[in-house]
Amino acid sequence: MTSSWYKSLSSVFGLRPRLRGLLFFILGVVALVTILAPLASTSYDASTASTLVPSVYNNYRRIKEQAAVDYLDLRSLSLGTTLKEFPLCGKERESYVPCYNVTGNLLAGLQEGDELDRHCEFERENERCVVRPPKDYKIPLRWPLGRDIIWSGNVKITKDQLLSSGTVTTRLMLLEENQITFHSEDGLIFDGVKDYARQIAEMIGLGSDTEFAQAGVRTVLDIGCGFGSFGAHLVSLKMMPICIAEYEATGSQVQVALERGLPAMIGNFFSKQLPYPALSFDMVHCAQCGTTWDIKDAMLLLEVDRVLKPGGYFVLTSPTNKAQGNLPDTKKTSISTRVNELSKKICWSLTGQQDETFLWQKTTDSNCYSSRSQASIPLCKDGDSVPYYHPLVPCISGTTSKRWIPIQNRSALHLVLIFLNDSGLKPEEFLEDTQIWRSALKNYWSLLTPLIFSDHPKRPGDEDPLPPFNMIRNVMDMNARFGNLNSALLDQGKSAWVMNVVPVNARNTLPIILDRGFAGVLHDWCEPFPTYPRTYDMLHANELLTLLSSERCSLMDLFLEMDRILRPEGWVVLSDKVGVIEMARVLATRVRWEARVIDLQDGSDQRLLVCQKPFLKK
Repeated sequence: MTSSWYKSLSSVFGLRPRLRGLLFFILGVVALVTILAPLASTSYDASTASTLVPSVYNNYRRIKEQAAVDYLDLRSLSLGTTLKEFPLCGKERESYVPCYNVTGNLLAGLQEGDELDRHCEFERENERCVVRPPKDYKIPLRWPLGRDIIWSGNVKITKDQLLSSGTVTTRLMLLEENQITFHSEDGLIFDGVKDYARQIAEMIGLGSDTEFAQAGVRTVLDIGCGFGSFGAHLVSLKMMPICIAEYEATGSQVQVALERGLPAMIGNFFSKQLPYPALSFDMVHCAQCGTTWDIKDAMLLLEVDRVLKPGGYFVLTSPTNKAQGNLPDTKKTSISTRVNELSKKICWSLTGQQDETFLWQKTTDSNCYSSRSQASIPLCKDGDSVPYYHPLVPCISGTTSKRWIPIQNRSALHLVLIFLNDSGLKPEEFLEDTQIWRSALKNYWSLLTPLIFSDHPKRPGDEDPLPPFNMIRNVMDMNARFGNLNSALLDQGKSAWVMNVVPVNARNTLPIILDRGFAGVLHDWCEPFPTYPRTYDMLHANELLTLLSSERCSLMDLFLEMDRILRPEGWVVLSDKVGVIEMARVLATRVRWEARVIDLQDGSDQRLLVCQKPFLKK
């Protein structure tokens, strides 16, 4: 039920008739252009028309139909008509992740691993509905306690699956009736995560894992991260790991890692590049991650090389006696042996081995590639292209980039200046943006604190923890730009980490975000985000809705997607122009959020929309 403060704010911030009419006219023009634009182009090559995939046509037709539906809904909005709330989804969509439909991909003719990748183009039209939490869902425990204890009802994985997974993490768990407890730092287990991290540090030449930063290692891409214990340990060392693992209908590594409050997202590279630019990470880690590195002309290993910074490390933990390939048994070789053979062709050197763990270091000298004796793998010619799920490439990337600076010699400030210079931006613009977000964050926190700690809706049930009732472990900044909201959180001592998302239709500032040691990714907000439901505590977007107004995507679908990835009792903070915020406020009520419009009182037409997602119980 809508609260009294919401009704009063509706009357205060309601659009005046003249402004409402102008808004209706603008929206009508935009919607009609969206619907009719495809009809303007009627000439085409008949020979190519016959080769068009039917699903592409259906997808295109659905876009036009969706634009018409959005137009009618927005027309109702401009006329003051109350729009209905979206219905609740069924139980089968409790853990729904769009764009990962292996069966549908196989029916579409995809194979050789491509069917396991993300394919939004084959996504079938589903009923618009609000995804509900499972019956046994509970609000996560406060962080950092929630990093080591999660509610078993919050993840789609059974205790039998955990016990049979065979990972080191399994041996570091205690399973209780409704909880999974991780003990990755108790020091009682010989082969625990702390010993493993120390082993890697020693192979680099360090005294302990607390010295990773001295070797330039701050960001780690953890492939097939199990249930996140290695990442949790790195977070305790104030490093920034990002876990990626393929989509799993049950037993998801990414879902468990995110439930623990750790940086993670669905991702694999069987056939497509990861959504990161070249030279993004200081270390890439694979512990029994299940990747067959020498297939597809070694393009999987070349993808690791692409995202690895000069002087960065590739860590592979794999049983040395595990054979691989289709050769006779007498000629089969271990995974590590094959990687070592390939590493010589891409200027990597094997710098350490202990037990089943191998460590390679990428060259710091870009001239190494021209002096290779085995020049069978060419250099790429595309430079720093934007890699948004592009096909894998059989060449070596990033060698001519101005960001080719060894991790041991890197300075975040130096890299920021390089990026600004190449992008035609002035340092003053970056510094001004930094100051703006430091000030804005103080306002956000002073605004949210009384809401979180005083004006919190009563939770159903008797099992809720004592006050404070809420916490923020992670934030998704949906239009991150330079990552200065992330920087402001660190400056003010907030423990939340940020997933900095750079929209593909905006200026590509992801290199500067990653070079600052933050988590980030490219994403097209006309598509669903590659994560499981209920994985973020707060969503933040500054002028994203204005940015997307020129795109052929539905804001209503965007709000449903935001609701899908936001946990119950999570928060949304949107900053945009007043007209856009008014539309957003109505859409927020359709997904059942409590929404407040806040005038910044600075004389501008900017407004804040602060929303909270309710805890919908069955």
